[in-house]
Parts: sequence; structure tokens; C-alpha cells
Amino acid sequence: MQVDVFNEIQDPRPWQEGHEGARIAEALEQARLADSLGYGCWWQVEHHGAEEFSLSSAPELLLAAISQQTSRIRLGHSAVLAPANFNHPIRIAERAAVLDHLSGGRVELGLTRSTGPEWRLFGIDPADVRRQTQQAFEMIPRMWTSERFSHSSEDFEIRDVPIVPKPLQRPHPPLWQAAASPASFEEAGRRGVGVLGTTIWESAERVRRMIALYRDAAAACTDPVGARVNDQVAFFTFVHCAETDEQAVRNGAVAAAAWYTVKALTFFEAGDAFAATVRHQQELLDAPDGGGLTGDFLRAEAATTTGPTTAQQVIARVLEGDDVPDGEIFEALNEQDSLIVGSPETCRRKMRTYADLGIDRLMTFHQVGGIKHEDVLTSLRLIGDLIPEFA
Repeated sequence: MQVDVFNEIQDPRPWQEGHEGARIAEALEQARLADSLGYGCWWQVEHHGAEEFSLSSAPELLLAAISQQTSRIRLGHSAVLAPANFNHPIRIAERAAVLDHLSGGRVELGLTRSTGPEWRLFGIDPADVRRQTQQAFEMIPRMWTSERFSHSSEDFEIRDVPIVPKPLQRPHPPLWQAAASPASFEEAGRRGVGVLGTTIWESAERVRRMIALYRDAAAACTDPVGARVNDQVAFFTFVHCAETDEQAVRNGAVAAAAWYTVKALTFFEAGDAFAATVRHQQELLDAPDGGGLTGDFLRAEAATTTGPTTAQQVIARVLEGDDVPDGEIFEALNEQDSLIVGSPETCRRKMRTYADLGIDRLMTFHQVGGIKHEDVLTSLRLIGDLIPEFA
């Protein structure tokens, strides 16, 4: 299991003069440290209108800066928002190729659909996002590997255009898809791209089953969108390591995990997103062919589920607007091994759980909520000492 870093540039209140520049500078320092410690890849999100939840509205610029201040760590978009009003496929291909040259061939490119708040901000019709994301996955690798590129559809009319530069990596950088539902995991596998998921709100057992779903779909992929299948599984989760379990709590890990949970569920309008996911899953279950691998997954899950977990109950209360105490949120997530928080020994044990699930890349999410920059650096160092054990 490779150990990576996941970053959103979080900027929680209260704010002081120059707070935005300070957070960006801290991210650069954290990336330089991660590079020196042997982390595999630095993954940077793309969000818009996220305020304190994320300053990462131009990840390609931050990754370009990191490329000039590091020498080994790979640089991942996790992920570029793919509908065309966010990022035209030509611009995605061009920017990623330039970054690949600037970094000496270290780019990994993820794509995703995004969610309702960002669709509204950019005037995107939800009915268009699946179709345009699929086209982006199909078009970008061809732009990178064809001398001249053409594509005709209801969304794009591109005729015999040279898309330059081509990436340094040949045939092209690895492709990934950010995914949160079983259907998205199957979708990524069938496209032949790596999958980027989160364990923060998922039990280890459900992660295991979603990995199996993805593996089955990837194994059946005979026509990948890229030049070859990238059959890797990556998951991110909140990680905070300190000298002792007690020190990790004193550093604010409990409050940070709760802050992230509430902010993420609010920003992504998770209640509406959950309802849309349920509707899509029901469509798969009702499909004449049974809904493929995802339909099989959902039927098996329904047959074995005995009721909502403690974590699911807590998340439901947050979505309903309840003021759930920080400690209760943390304990519910920690109970199902959704978080990696504590001493090096505690973190080692929890990381081993993920490695045993068959995760290829653990994207460790250190800079969360109000945890101080100095404590983030310490956490990166302590987890860095464990990297060789999982290589």
C-alpha cells in the first residue's frame, strides 16, 4: 500500500489578516516535507464557492508551484470537475500536459462530476453531467495520443485540431475517477480508470465490498477509455498522528473530525445528493438486466444489513440539523475505523486494516479543520516513518 497525501487547503474561522496566503504557504511547506519523507503522491481537490471548507479553487496552479519545489512526489488532481462549464476537455488536457512537463512526468489526473452547489454556481444542468463527464474521459486520452483531434456530439464540435503539448509520460498520465457510491465504483472500473474514494463515513466492511465491486468491473474492462487499464484503488481518510493517543486528542483531532463532517455534509448538500443516489440505485435495481454489478451489490447489501450503524445514525442527525456534540461524531466514526487518529502504534494498526482490505493508495488527510500547522507537520513526519512498512 502506497501512502499519499490528500489536501483541500482548509481555512476555518476565526480568520486573521492574511489568512488565505498563510494557508497556501502552509500547504506548500507540507508538500515539501511530504516529498522529503517519501510520500507517494500529493492529491489536490478542486472546489468553488467553498469558503472555509476549501481554498483549493485553482489546484492546477498550486500543483504547478509544488512541482517546482519538489523532486519526487507525484502530483494528483483529485479531481478535476469534468462538466464543460467547469473545465472544457481541451483545457483539462492542455493544463495537465503542461504540468506533466513542469514536474518531469509526475502527473496523475482524476475527473469527477461534482455536486449540486457547484453545478448551480456554474450554470450546469444536472441532466448533462454524466454525459459530459463520460465524454471528457473518452476525449482527453485521445487528445494526448493523437496528432490531431476531432469529436462531434451535442456538447462539442471539434474538427481536426492539434492539442499541444502532449504529456511527458507516454502514452499518458494515469487516469482516475472520484467516486462515492457503488454505482460510481462500478463506473470507474468499467472505464478502466483508478478509483478515488473516502473511508471517512464508510465502515471497513463496506469499503471491502466496494473494492471487490470495483475489482470485478475493472477485470471485465476490455475497452478502457485510456491507453491502458489503471486498476488501482485509492481511499482518503482523516489522519492525525501524535506522540500519544492523548496528545492527538489535545491537538484537536476530535473537533477537527466533527468540523469536517458537518462542513462537508453541508457544503455538498449531502441530503439532496443522498436522495439522488437512492433514486439512481433504484433505477439500477429496476433495470431489466438487474443493474449489473451494482445491482448485485445492492441486493447483497440489503440481504445482510440489520439496520443503520451508529455512524449512519449520527450522520442522519447532522443532515437533519441536530447540534450533535463533537465527541459523539468522532466516536461514531472512530468506532467503525473510519479515522486514523492517535499514536504511531495506533495509526500503524489502523493503517494495517486498510492495507489488508486491498487498498493500493491510502490518501492521508492531515490538514483538517483547526489543527495547527505545526501539528500537521508532526503528523506527516510520524506517518512518514511508517511508510516503509506498507511499501
